[in-house]
Amino acid sequence: MNRLLEYLPRAHLSIQTVDRFLVKWKILALITSSFSVVLLALGWTYLRFGAFNAYPIRSLSAPAVITQVKKLNQLVTVKYRIQRVVGMTESKVPAGEESILLMVEGQALAGVDLAALTPDEIVISNRRSVTLQLPAAKLLNVFLDEKATKVWDRHITWWTPWVTYDPNLEHKARLQAVDEVRAAALQMGILDEAQRNAQNAIANFLLALHVDVSFKTPASPD
Repeated sequence: MNRLLEYLPRAHLSIQTVDRFLVKWKILALITSSFSVVLLALGWTYLRFGAFNAYPIRSLSAPAVITQVKKLNQLVTVKYRIQRVVGMTESKVPAGEESILLMVEGQALAGVDLAALTPDEIVISNRRSVTLQLPAAKLLNVFLDEKATKVWDRHITWWTPWVTYDPNLEHKARLQAVDEVRAAALQMGILDEAQRNAQNAIANFLLALHVDVSFKTPASPD
């Protein structure tokens, strides 16, 4: 990468130029849809060995099922790691520009918040079967990995050397980076994957309690 930039005059190193040579520096979505996150959240292994309510639900009712499912709380089922190059240019008065280029790595966590579940979302089919409507999956957190985020380049137009640097420009670029990580995760389908993983996790959870479950289409997010 450094050898490539040696051929670009520093005075003309703009965000657009770098983006063109990097071909928008492909989003490296190291998608971790591992069930290690799911299993960590719901303690399924703990369940199997009988330490967490290993007994079946004796009286199958909507409130009884809700009580068990809510123990999972806020269920994080998928994590995306996304790398991007983010640039920002700020015009100066009376002339000139200041530019900053960040190499960032962001994380997006998605899942289902089970705290809002009510008995109305459950239909008892028979003695050991229920139909459940989960809340729609949502992004629970989006943030930058500070250890993997750094300023790659920052400069002022060469013909306006008297212009002072904006101390807040890096902060603005980081906020933009978080927005881009969020948008990229949504575009790559993080919510659909989180919904599927949540359903599988809850199905396994209830199966350990001797309850079979099917799922309705999730309610639309607010």
